[in-house]
Amino acid sequence: MEFQRSHRVAEQIHKEVSALLIKGLKDPRVGFVTITAVEVTSDMGLARIFFSAIGSDAEVKNTEKGLKSSVPFLRRELAKRLRLRFVPELLFQFDHSLAYGNHIDALLRQVNTEHTDDQDDSGEN
Repeated sequence: MEFQRSHRVAEQIHKEVSALLIKGLKDPRVGFVTITAVEVTSDMGLARIFFSAIGSDAEVKNTEKGLKSSVPFLRRELAKRLRLRFVPELLFQFDHSLAYGNHIDALLRQVNTEHTDDQDDSGEN
């Protein structure tokens, strides 16, 4: 039962924070950001929000700073939108899984291209 509740709250936080980032956040440091996942602890005290952003490492760090500075605003807005007695603390963390997946994809494409070139050089099809 408790797992289901924290899961439902995580989904609601995901939905609301995504909407707030699109419509309500005016921080110029926060560029194109995607909320990839939200995990809420079983005691509902902490919501870990994973995000991905496009740009260099410096731009991603700047985006993270902007998100962290927007936490009071986001918590206040979540309190208005969600029917919770207590809004969890929000912790933003960069999601490295997308960058890692893109890296693996690029490596696989490179291996495939080299394999195709090797076949073409040897005259095999």
